[in-house]
Amino acid sequence: MLNWVNRFSIFCFLDNQGYGHTDPAFECLVAAGSKRHVLLSGKGAFDALSEFAKRERGEWLFGHLGYDLGAEGVNGPVLDGIGFSDLHFFIPEIILRLTNKEVQIYCDGDPGAVFLEILCFPASLPETDVARAEVKNRISREDYIRIIGQIKQHILQGDCYELNFCQEFYAEGVFTEPLGLFHRLVSVSPNPFSAFYRAGDKYCICASPERYLRKIGKQIISQPIKGTSKRDLADPVNDGKLKQNLLESSKEKSENVMVVDLVRNDLSRVCVPGTVVVDELFGLYSFPQVHQLISTVSGELAEGLDWVDAVRASFPMGSMTGAPKKRVMELIASYEQTRRGLFSGAIGYISPSGDLDLNVVIRTLLYNTANHYLSFQTGSGITFNSDAVLEYDECQLKANAIKSILTRP
Repeated sequence: MLNWVNRFSIFCFLDNQGYGHTDPAFECLVAAGSKRHVLLSGKGAFDALSEFAKRERGEWLFGHLGYDLGAEGVNGPVLDGIGFSDLHFFIPEIILRLTNKEVQIYCDGDPGAVFLEILCFPASLPETDVARAEVKNRISREDYIRIIGQIKQHILQGDCYELNFCQEFYAEGVFTEPLGLFHRLVSVSPNPFSAFYRAGDKYCICASPERYLRKIGKQIISQPIKGTSKRDLADPVNDGKLKQNLLESSKEKSENVMVVDLVRNDLSRVCVPGTVVVDELFGLYSFPQVHQLISTVSGELAEGLDWVDAVRASFPMGSMTGAPKKRVMELIASYEQTRRGLFSGAIGYISPSGDLDLNVVIRTLLYNTANHYLSFQTGSGITFNSDAVLEYDECQLKANAIKSILTRP
């Protein structure tokens, strides 16, 4: 199926990698080709998305929201080697939905012919030779530590409580096969919100563990991640200690509480008063490289509002900004050196009934086949109690899975 979809100039492949703890609506969902689309950047993008969604009500929509869509009016870094638009949603020509029981195919033609066509493609994925992928840091270790010191001064002065600071790793002159990179990434880091996404000459190769927003009927659910610990798979006893240390860390839990409060505030803007609740606080979930604290916040969408209203009120997600959101986004624009673009944005789908599921674009490689530029970013939540060296190490830990697939022979 991946080999088949890879020939389309636009597609979205969503895979939960067999995880059950996120209550998946499918095992795998694939959208290929575009009948109609909305593609915008800059001012008025949300209004255009709302008009498009109302006009195309009853259709499947797939696509993305870029971080900078939520930073309207904030002048941030201009450096962007990838070039994804701020917003792009399309109505697919063909949709494949896999559950553990069946394969469903939606298309204007013969679903059986599509199924037979897929079977004609190879059952194995290509191995990838990443030529000349010398990964560089956009920010040196020394500069990173200096910047964290400046951010902590803003916290001390009361400008903000927490700020998610990110740094870019990049490589130029890279010639590679994106599908092979996706196969490698999910092999070493299978995560429940993985995505392989193409829009023309731009690819997103994503192994995200985080859900941004889900809508089921009138219920809205957000599951922010804050709190990270490395794993020790070679020593189960030590791995258990690392997990317990994360649960007992006042610093990690305070970060989680701050983002939970931010999400509660965001959802309260569009939900029936009194319905926003914290369903789970400090849920501990283990992934191949890390243990993480995930909280779940939900509410009932107010009458007369739809999924676009819910996204407009809560995007970008609090786990990738900090609090208070408007001020930290201004500070992020001042201190980060690369435009985030699709990184820390969202990819996902909207069903014909108006339900949606969107991930957080982290643990992700972005690749432009036209200029052969490859990029990924990592970040962490900075509070006044943050140790700059430890935060730098956390970013390196998150980057290791991606680095490993670029340096593997």
